[in-house]
Formats: sequence, structure tokens, C-alpha cells
Amino acid sequence: MIESILNPRRSERRPWEMIVIGFIYSSLSVLLVTWIFSRDVALAKYSGIFIVTFTVMFCIPFFYYMLKIEEEKEDRNLGIIGLLKEHWKAVHSLLWMFIGFILGFSIFYILIGSPENFRAQIETFCLINSPNNYNACLSQHGLTGAITGLAGSGMELFGGIFSNNLYVLIFAILFSILFGAGGIFVLAWNATVISAAVVLFANSDLAKLPLALSRYLIHGIPEIAAYFIGTLAGGIIGLSIIRKEFRTEKFWGVLQDCLLLIIIAIIILVIAAWIEVFITPRIF
Repeated sequence: MIESILNPRRSERRPWEMIVIGFIYSSLSVLLVTWIFSRDVALAKYSGIFIVTFTVMFCIPFFYYMLKIEEEKEDRNLGIIGLLKEHWKAVHSLLWMFIGFILGFSIFYILIGSPENFRAQIETFCLINSPNNYNACLSQHGLTGAITGLAGSGMELFGGIFSNNLYVLIFAILFSILFGAGGIFVLAWNATVISAAVVLFANSDLAKLPLALSRYLIHGIPEIAAYFIGTLAGGIIGLSIIRKEFRTEKFWGVLQDCLLLIIIAIIILVIAAWIEVFITPRIF
């Protein structure tokens, strides 16, 4: 039913509409998980994962049909530049959806006011941003934990963030090759982590949300764009394999185009990590 309401071709022409779709999907996911699991003592602590899962379920029909459209573009003689421009339309619309995710997750995190809904995301945030004071970070935000880590600075921090982001990109590509739209799970998870970081930076104050969004979207948008590009490349390869094109000349053309997309994604990740480590702290 959802795929009949949303048209990927229309989203490429009017990508800004996807921010509303992303907001609705993320808001519904938070509300459903809160309604269904919040009173279950055993399942409540996994609410963060359930929120991501519900979001992915909403997105899969749209994402699958978008992948089909992008794979069909490989049949057209557009050239490398033309093909990249066509693929960018899909990435552009997905970025708007991602911003909608962050808005929905952030606003409803503040309105509901339960850190348990984003326990896994807060733990990830503290592990990345306060590894030397992990337990104190969790306590500050209403959670408890029992692990510690080591902090780095400068190029060490840059290397750590880039390698972590590279692992995420690899998983997004592999998930997309193996499961088609499966890479959207990695992207939805990152949206919830960024949303948790935004809310923590804003001290759960809606008035401070615009500033907090600016702080994390400066490096978050290029970072997620890289993940979307990688997911798109993996999905196109996966669809080509499903259609049994791997023994044809067309498949090698698809592979070359997707390899170029992956290289571009890695370059963008380098830029995003540099912004996160050396630019953002100077501004905020």
C-alpha cells in the first residue's frame, strides 16, 4: 500500500517533500514503540532497536522501488557524468528523508522524555564522545553502564571517526547487496544516533533544537550522503545479480559505475570526518 502512495520518480522531481515522509515515518515509529513496548520490562530496554526496525519497515517499499529505477538508468547511455547526475537525484531525495527522520526522532524524544527509548543510541553517543567518562555520561542522561574506553585527539580522533564511518559504509554496501533495501537499516540507525546527540546537546529543550541540529548536520549531511551513495551502489549491484546479469557485459559496466560511486562515498567520508574533528568544534 505504501509504495502506491509514494512515487520515487516524483520524489526525484520534488525531493523536499521527502522531509515530511521522513518525519511521519520516524514519528510513527517512536509512538508505536512507546505504545507497544514501554510497559514491557523485558522489551523496553530494546526500544531503540525497535524504533529503527519500525522505521525500516516503513521505508523498504519506497527504497526497493527507487533501487529498481536507479538500476534501470544503467541501461541508458548517459555517460559517467550523466549517470552520476541521475543517481544524485535519488541521493538528494533520500537526504531530505533523512533530515525528516532526525526531526521526527528528536522532537518526539523531547516530547516523550524517556531516555529508555534511545538507550542504545545514547550508549553509542557516550562511547564515541566521552570514552574516558562513559559511565558518567550515561548517568548524566539517565542511564547506567559499566564499560570504559580511551580518548584520542587530533589526527588520532580523525582516524578513529573515519575508520568507524568506513565500517558503517562497508556494512551499508554489504547489506544492500545481500538484502536489497537492507542497507536502510544502517542509515535509520545512524539517524537515531544523530537525533540522540542533537537532543543531548540541546538539553532536551525544543528552543535549542535548531542550534543543536546545525551542530550535527554540518558533518552529518555529507556523512549520510556517503552512506546513501554506498547503499545505492550496493542495491544496484544486488538487483543486477538477482536479474542474472553477472555473466553479461552489462554487469561489468554496472560494477564499474558502482565502484566509482563507492570511491566518491569514501572521499566524502574523509571530508565529513575532517569537518567533525577540526571544523565543528571551532564553531560550537
